[in-house]
Amino acid sequence: MGLAQRGANVALLARRREPLVDAAKEAGPGTMAIMCDVTDEQAVKVAITEAAGGLGGIDGVVYSAGIGPLARMPDINAKKWREVFNTNVIGASVVTAAALPHLEESSGCAVYFSSISASQTPPWPGLGSYAVTKAALDKMVEAWRGEYPHVGFTRLVIGDCGGGEGDAVSRFANGWDGELAGQLMPTWFAKGYLTGTLLPVERLVNVVDMILSGGAADSMPSVVLTPRPPLSR
Repeated sequence: MGLAQRGANVALLARRREPLVDAAKEAGPGTMAIMCDVTDEQAVKVAITEAAGGLGGIDGVVYSAGIGPLARMPDINAKKWREVFNTNVIGASVVTAAALPHLEESSGCAVYFSSISASQTPPWPGLGSYAVTKAALDKMVEAWRGEYPHVGFTRLVIGDCGGGEGDAVSRFANGWDGELAGQLMPTWFAKGYLTGTLLPVERLVNVVDMILSGGAADSMPSVVLTPRPPLSR
């Protein structure tokens, strides 16, 4: 949405119609709102075709979809593992495959939101499935880059990010067990995984804009973006 407000022609893809339409209106005139479930391969193909037609092509893709159920490792059953992989990894590859012809034509690039828990820290207790799938996403981005070096593929490793109001607020923690979260958060802070500061969402938009503006020629394999730790007194 922030890219559209900077003048880019944007198509927003998401599952829930009402917040999707509201986000497109907030982004500004000309922003497309397209229903799409990234776990449905045919729906992805249809959505990408619609986006390319409405935008006159595609020169950038931002894959921000991700889920992170809160559960200790013994409690993550096979169904839950599949759900997390379907959104965090397989969906990313399906979207990339659908957009690839357009990215090749435009010498464009794709950005994938990864996590510090996959590369900068050990997996956080309670978020094991999230860290594992984000690590798999990192390798998936490398695999695409290896086969299609003339397209830009960038993994954007993000620390704790905050900002936005209403529907703009992240729903990442929706559905978490409050009691389990209360047990685990002190460990996250004690290990330094959480610092008590948040990355401003505007800074995230700045970095995404910079990556996309460079296209394939100036693409960066990996960018790490984390909030500044609080100053010691």
